[in-house]
Amino acid sequence: MSRSVVDNTVSSGNSSVAIPTDISGQILDLDEDDDLEVFSKDTSTTLTDGSSFNASMQTSPASMINQYKLEEDADTKDIFVTVDNPESHVTAIETYITYRVETKTTRSEFDSCEFEVRRRYQDFLWLKGRLEEAHPTLIVHPLPEKFVMKGMVERFNEDFIETRRRALHKFLNKIAEHPIFSSSEDFKIFLTAGTGELTSHKKQGPGFLSRMGETVKAVAAAVRGVRNRPQEFTDMQEYAEAFSQKISSLDKITQRIIREQKEYLEELKECGPTYTLWSQSEEELAEPLKNVAGCEDRCYKETEEQVKHLNDHLIPVLHEYVLCADTLKAVLRRRDNIQVVFEGKAEALATKAADRDAMRDELDKAENRLEWANNALKSDWIRWQKVMRSDLRSAFIDTAERNVSYYEKCLAVWESFMQSQRTDAEGNGKVDSS
Repeated sequence: MSRSVVDNTVSSGNSSVAIPTDISGQILDLDEDDDLEVFSKDTSTTLTDGSSFNASMQTSPASMINQYKLEEDADTKDIFVTVDNPESHVTAIETYITYRVETKTTRSEFDSCEFEVRRRYQDFLWLKGRLEEAHPTLIVHPLPEKFVMKGMVERFNEDFIETRRRALHKFLNKIAEHPIFSSSEDFKIFLTAGTGELTSHKKQGPGFLSRMGETVKAVAAAVRGVRNRPQEFTDMQEYAEAFSQKISSLDKITQRIIREQKEYLEELKECGPTYTLWSQSEEELAEPLKNVAGCEDRCYKETEEQVKHLNDHLIPVLHEYVLCADTLKAVLRRRDNIQVVFEGKAEALATKAADRDAMRDELDKAENRLEWANNALKSDWIRWQKVMRSDLRSAFIDTAERNVSYYEKCLAVWESFMQSQRTDAEGNGKVDSS
């Protein structure tokens, strides 16, 4: 599949219309200045009835299958994106963070091979929303959540900023690796446009009334419900629900384990000094007590590194796929909405005698949109599962290796102590016998 085919057949222009899954969630996201809300579950902000598709695109089953045959050749990667160098900005009304986004590419559609721009969180949100509008049944990698930063107007927490930076870096690289999203005009603009140009481009999207109108349509479609969903999409929904429950449970358990390990660390931190203090009043045991203190201190450092690794590497992957599960369910709801529109037009054609030619034309377009959406989802679903399994397998192997290394180091510490005590005991025995 060539990128030129994607550009000609997939509409990602300003005609795309977003339909949120629920009114309350969309109203919360209408504010453009939401950088102070730095984490809130927002994986299903858009839901479409198919109106974002270009009516002139190829919609035969064969052309759609070819169009969404997602390539997986890593050697052909020709765009590399880095998110780094966060900067805090304080104004009279808000505090927000911008990140440097550096891009290197060999693609001919770019004016240069290197770009550097600064983006804030709401810019990433805009990109995610535009991709969902243009490709409602493709799986957009989730952004980190938002939370309300109460009482923090001077600066953001450094750990939070770094966690967010890594998540935003991963989000853009997932987009860059996707054979459809990486060719999006919105993605190109995000990577290359100056701040003013990006602001102007963002204003070209649907306005408040348009978005609210589409929200009402989406709610009406959801109330009506899909009537003849193909079994393969029912199976996908069941898989998404089961995956969501399992990954959420694992995420919560792992976070609880880390909290408990941090509490253990606080206790372990006191052991070394306690043994050292004791050694000062026990002349005969002074040496072994000091050695125990040293062992406790070394184990504390190893445990601290272990907890940090789990917190920095395993937890982010697990939580990322908690959000991915929500994304899957949102994509399946968008697919159902497209089918609801088709079923509604089919019923209208069957019950109304007037304007049958016009209604049949609308029905044909709705059928083409549904076929297009179904094929897109089936192809991207396979691709997503492959990436997900690779990511989780890597995270689990890395965690296992770190666990082995951690326990080996702690074991070596205590074995060294035991050996030293045996040597001392043997030496004392020889002295006593002489």
